[in-house]
Amino acid sequence: MATADVPTACPLPHVSDQTPTVVRRGPLSAAAWREYGYVFTSFPVAIAGFVFVVTLFSVGAGLAVTVLGLPVLVALLAGARGLGAGERGRAAAVLGTKAEAPAPMPRGGIKERLADAAGWKAVLFQVVMFPWRIASFVMTLTLLVTGWTVALLPLYAWVFPTFVGWPGYRLFAYTDAVGVRHTYYLESFWQIGAASLLGIGLVLLTPVVVRALNRVDRAAVRGLLAG
Repeated sequence: MATADVPTACPLPHVSDQTPTVVRRGPLSAAAWREYGYVFTSFPVAIAGFVFVVTLFSVGAGLAVTVLGLPVLVALLAGARGLGAGERGRAAAVLGTKAEAPAPMPRGGIKERLADAAGWKAVLFQVVMFPWRIASFVMTLTLLVTGWTVALLPLYAWVFPTFVGWPGYRLFAYTDAVGVRHTYYLESFWQIGAASLLGIGLVLLTPVVVRALNRVDRAAVRGLLAG
């Protein structure tokens, strides 16, 4: 007599695999806030790193004709390696991007240490990523502030006619060359609703843009700071 097969136990998929992508990677998800946090913390880190490498390189290069300049450049490479180690750790902790550390700094005299390719790549990282991280910071902050401000307009649109004396939210106001004043207000239900929908679109688009911006950081960490 044939018997029915008894299904074998199998592990359930991870809970995160069952969560819709819009929740796991949406504007309020933990993943999105990690991306935002990485951008915002990269801003002061980039300034400090850029100032460090530019200052030491300028001093070292200026004194290179003397014996004093070479130890400064060696210190620059050692410091850049330390900054690079911090960047690898931050990228791994926040973005989940793991990069293998480069070989240790060459031993020997000043000449051997100045030939440290990994150290110079770490210096290049600080220089190249400085303008990029400033641009990423400005773009991320602009998208976040603009998106949420416009998306939530229906909640505070009443403030302008009640306390400011405007018929609605003033979108722009300017005086042309002949002295005529031009203003435009969002005052009707449909105008405010359309603006809010646009803001919601920006809110949903922001994490996508920020992830794309951080892909450059991921590539730079793997390309310039890894062994």
